[in-house]
Amino acid sequence: MAKNETTKTFHEGMTALENIVQELESGELALEAALAAFETGVALVRDLNQRLTDAEQRIEVLTRDSDGSVKTQPLERNRIIKE
Repeated sequence: MAKNETTKTFHEGMTALENIVQELESGELALEAALAAFETGVALVRDLNQRLTDAEQRIEVLTRDSDGSVKTQPLERNRIIKE
């Protein structure tokens, strides 16, 4: 992955990944170019997954105790909040 790939926003990274996938699916790249694109794509996927993991760890849900005081707790994966 190029040095500037790590400084892209999440959206820019996703767009770059989508472009790589389109190039690979076109079947028009030479073997060496396809391999380089694939390697860049794998690096992007790893970076984007790490960003998602980091974001999930930072998300907190505000909840109220029985006495009405506000507390925070980590967001549980796959939790559906019904109000």
